[in-house]
Amino acid sequence: MTNPFRHASSFPNVVFWVALSSMVSILFSIAISQILLGVGIVLILSRPETLDFPPVKLPLALLLVYTILADLLSGNAAAGLPQIRKFFVFGVILLVYSAVRTAAQIRFLLVGWTGVAMLSACTGLWHVFRRHQEALHLNWNRYDYYLDDRTKGFASHWMTFGAEQMIVLLILISFLLFACPRTWLPAGWCCAGILWVSLMLGLTRSIFLLGVPTGVVYLLCVFQPRTLVVVPVLAIGSYLVMPVQVRERIRSVVSPHAGLDSNAQRAITRRTGWAMVKAHPWFGLGPEQIRPQFETYVPADVPRPLPRGWYGHLHNVYLQYAAERGIPGLLRLLWLIGKMVADFVRALRARTRSPECCYVIHAAIAVTFGVMAEGVFEYNLGDSEVLTMFLAVTSAAYAAIRVANTGTILDHPRGTCDFALQYSRMP
Repeated sequence: MTNPFRHASSFPNVVFWVALSSMVSILFSIAISQILLGVGIVLILSRPETLDFPPVKLPLALLLVYTILADLLSGNAAAGLPQIRKFFVFGVILLVYSAVRTAAQIRFLLVGWTGVAMLSACTGLWHVFRRHQEALHLNWNRYDYYLDDRTKGFASHWMTFGAEQMIVLLILISFLLFACPRTWLPAGWCCAGILWVSLMLGLTRSIFLLGVPTGVVYLLCVFQPRTLVVVPVLAIGSYLVMPVQVRERIRSVVSPHAGLDSNAQRAITRRTGWAMVKAHPWFGLGPEQIRPQFETYVPADVPRPLPRGWYGHLHNVYLQYAAERGIPGLLRLLWLIGKMVADFVRALRARTRSPECCYVIHAAIAVTFGVMAEGVFEYNLGDSEVLTMFLAVTSAAYAAIRVANTGTILDHPRGTCDFALQYSRMP
């Protein structure tokens, strides 16, 4: 039988389609995505000449090594093995960066993600409608009834659903602002609107009140700062037309519904996490040690029983890393993410002029800002699906920089990337 990978021309295409399938399938099946991720990594390692890695090897290596060290010093290294096994997810960087060689391939990823996210959004909207009808039939308080079973789309949890939809929405908006052909704009903005509605109906405040607005504000600032006036208009309009449970959820930020909302729980996890960090500042408690040791570090003045909610992690990505891996572990994570953003800004300052490349770089920055803003109230990067998509977007941005530097870009009817000049003029 003829080996299909013997011909150099076919091998990169196979790797790319495996990578694309892995990244798109993360929106509906983590098992399929990780199987394909493993297949893609094996394919790349079988042909070392195709292997490539963006310039984040040092901070990434130090983060992984320090995580292992924190696990070994935790006193229960076996319990931390799930976090060690999760290193496999970082193979996304290798696979995406090695597989993506043209701007058109990045666009395939955008189209695939948008298509599946739209189907997931429609599934979520149907779930909301069905729950609404059930609440009316049972004459139940609709806010209470819906909050206990929020829309998840194709995801396993509503937090995962919201973060995935946020990432796709920010990439899509970046494309629409900077690189979309005019004939596609109506359909594109329609898709963005549906994704936004599904996000709000998901009732995840850290996403639709913090993560998405942070990313959108960045994109509008670099597109045309005067377009920021649409943000309050969109916010007020969304508030007025959304169902009562969304408006109640927004008001719950300052006026929570007793034990229904997670305000009190988040306050307790923050205080408990800070106690963990103060007690173990250098290497933390160790990976996977938050849940078994949580009760030990709850401040004595906190009344019992604790408010309902999940206490298996600290609902804050920064406290989580510091409590599990120590402050140096958190700093290594911030170094990795900070280097990514710095590299992307540097590429824009260097007059990366193709819209096909610029929108990807801007999308990666917007997604990073959105994810890190959401991370103030959720341990989002501990979710394999969210981590996979975050790494895929940032790796695609590095690939876009390489595409621009090698000159293999596609001409685009929207013209040159004039907003890149704004970065070149920055001090």
